[in-house]
Amino acid sequence: MPHTQETLKQLFAHPTSHNIAWRDIVKLFEGLGGVAEETKKDHLKVKLKGKEMTFLIPRHGHHTLDNNDEIGHIRRFLRECGFEPAHK
Repeated sequence: MPHTQETLKQLFAHPTSHNIAWRDIVKLFEGLGGVAEETKKDHLKVKLKGKEMTFLIPRHGHHTLDNNDEIGHIRRFLRECGFEPAHK
């Protein structure tokens, strides 16, 4: 779970981190107990804690998550599911 916590910290960092690998986002959802499946239209459908949301998969560059709106959607979804980084 250490890698999961690190990815959570990156997602919730201020200022926003724009260098989050998409594969780490997928691993995060799965590491938190979610089910992630790629749809035919370059989206990832995620089911987590009884909630479901679909996210656009970045296809540019090195498949990094660098869109503020998409990062915001992921943050909101994770909060709704009860997940935020552990505070020290």
